[in-house]
Amino acid sequence: MISASGAEPRDSACVESRLSALERGKRKRMRILAISDEVIGILYQRSLSDIVGDVDVLLSCGDLPYSYMEFVVTQTRVRDAFFVHGNHDHPQEYGGRLIESPGGWVNIDRRAVYVRHHDLLVAGLQGSIRYARRAPYQYTTREMAQRALRLVPQLLVNKARHGRYLDILITHSPAYGIHDRPVGAHRGFPVFVRLIDAFRPRLFLHGHNHRYGRSTWHTRHAETDVVNVHPFCIIDLDDGAVTLKHLGNH
Repeated sequence: MISASGAEPRDSACVESRLSALERGKRKRMRILAISDEVIGILYQRSLSDIVGDVDVLLSCGDLPYSYMEFVVTQTRVRDAFFVHGNHDHPQEYGGRLIESPGGWVNIDRRAVYVRHHDLLVAGLQGSIRYARRAPYQYTTREMAQRALRLVPQLLVNKARHGRYLDILITHSPAYGIHDRPVGAHRGFPVFVRLIDAFRPRLFLHGHNHRYGRSTWHTRHAETDVVNVHPFCIIDLDDGAVTLKHLGNH
């Protein structure tokens, strides 16, 4: 069950958000598996497909070993897999090879992509607030605002071609004031709120802040469902409805 505040037990939860009548019936049924920040034993097994069902799209919000990401994309046999980097991402030595980027995944930092056969518009922005000098994938609020500007022309093209700017925005860090923390490395970016308000994605997915206990993971902001996907979240898009399922990590 979900409390009025949006908090939920870590082991299970489900919440639905109804879209406008105009949106209903225009989307094909689709299942998305979103992952972030923590390797989860329930996913790291060959029976993964039996656990999560048939997945159409994979999304990663960062800070995961590349070998884990490659395992997930291999076991689910998904061809549409998109990710952004987290602040702790780095090349990984695994099985006698150096993995510099996860195979089977497409980095969509500062990019908007159209998944034609699912009629899905996805965009991404990597990284966290800067808290260390010369660290990769860390940015000041001004730097992130400048990086976000790269998305704007692409989103305007989406509107002209597809009648909407964006369906899903994935980031590593949260938006300022939504699931973030007031100080330190886990503060959110104000520009993410501006993007949500201006371009109204159906979903804003992030990680970075680990969930513990009954911490809030889902918030409705204007027309957008904001979701902390740590450690993973199953998202069903079906006939204008968005269903979010957070499952345990044991």
